[in-house]
Amino acid sequence: MRGLILTLAAGVVLVAGTRAEAHCEIPCGIYGDELRFSMLQEDITTIEKSMKKIVELAADPAENANQIGRWVLNKEQHADHIREIVTQYFMTQRIKLPDEGDKAAVAAYTERLTLLHKMLVYAMKSKQTTDTMWTQKLHETVHVFEDAYKN
Repeated sequence: MRGLILTLAAGVVLVAGTRAEAHCEIPCGIYGDELRFSMLQEDITTIEKSMKKIVELAADPAENANQIGRWVLNKEQHADHIREIVTQYFMTQRIKLPDEGDKAAVAAYTERLTLLHKMLVYAMKSKQTTDTMWTQKLHETVHVFEDAYKN
């Protein structure tokens, strides 16, 4: 009896502790592509603002240590959100595996995956630095991906 209670308690903890993701993998068939593109751009803009604030506050790091830490954390969270959208939403749910015999479909698939990979790398680079070159590359790559995705 004690073992059953412990097993049930562990099950409740596991179920209650499960984090809800941004979108399901049921598949539910409910997708918001435009929302995701908007979210990506908002995340990139937020990372860029965070970078600028970190540089600004670094003029007096002793006085601004707490705020610098908060802006760094903000930048990291938005870069991670980009990673989530790229992998969880686009790569696993929206980009379909092509028919291997369809060369045009394979080429389009390869182009989309390449652009998504670039977005992941640029988001990672944005976490490592305050160089806004990476946010510019992200903005540009999202636009190119959006065009490739919709065509």
